[in-house]
Amino acid sequence: MKKYAYGIDVGGTTVKCGLFETDGTFVKGWEIPTVKDNGGAQILPDIAAAIKGSMAEEGISADDVEGVGIGVPGPVTESGVVNGCVNLGWGVYDVKTALSGLLDGAKVEVGNDANVAALGEMWRGGGKGYRNVVMVTLGTGVGGGIILGGKILHGAHGAGGEIGHITVNRNETLACGCGKKGCLEQYASATGIARKAREVLATPKAEGSSLLKVENVDAKAVFDAAKTGDKTALAIVDFFGRTLGQAVATITAVVDPDVIVVGGGVSKAGQILLDAVVKYYTPNAFNACKETPFKLAVLGNNAGMYGAVKMVLD
Repeated sequence: MKKYAYGIDVGGTTVKCGLFETDGTFVKGWEIPTVKDNGGAQILPDIAAAIKGSMAEEGISADDVEGVGIGVPGPVTESGVVNGCVNLGWGVYDVKTALSGLLDGAKVEVGNDANVAALGEMWRGGGKGYRNVVMVTLGTGVGGGIILGGKILHGAHGAGGEIGHITVNRNETLACGCGKKGCLEQYASATGIARKAREVLATPKAEGSSLLKVENVDAKAVFDAAKTGDKTALAIVDFFGRTLGQAVATITAVVDPDVIVVGGGVSKAGQILLDAVVKYYTPNAFNACKETPFKLAVLGNNAGMYGAVKMVLD
């Protein structure tokens, strides 16, 4: 095993870059802007330049680098082909071959960003010590990653672990960003929680009885108010917990993980969030899965970089 590896996490606004030792020690991290002009043509050349710049700065030779792992926001096949990345302007794109070419033939591994974050949490975070992990990421949307036997479940089309797009409400009239209606993402994301809060606050009986104000309500405000015992906020949190708890019970009946790790910005609410989910998970889970523990993710925004490196080392 060589000494170093690079972990890259491509987001819609910035690309997070990390230099790691191959034992998992995080040496240095930095960010570069994600340049989406011309169908994202500049993204990989920018990443290659950033890696080469870091190697020059740290005095690292190509012989000392095991490889580069990269997580991207879209479906990725096991062979490293991105199956369309709307946020970046990419269509079907062989990222593995393209980035390896820009890095003089270096080893490159590519994965979906949520799957890669799940791998990072399994390796060095909330799922450490386990081999079968379901990770649910609650941010602007709802992402997910499934790790079975220590390996990412990619699926045939790179869409394995798309937890946010399980249908949980057949009666929804508004479309999700994916085009379907009634996806988990529409209720359990930060955006979804805020939407539910605005709906509840617009009803006459909620008006004036809550700390929450319809004009500036967001997911953090809902959980903060719930922690003070605010009845309206507690009802919104309960709805969130029921929706997510029932959905996770469905997932565990299929993949039976050791642990469920919850991450993303919304997870910063902490124990109150886990309690709300477990309340509805347990009665809805298959018997053998009822005791599966829920844990909070611990690597935060660095999970994707850790997971990207782990892909290279595997």
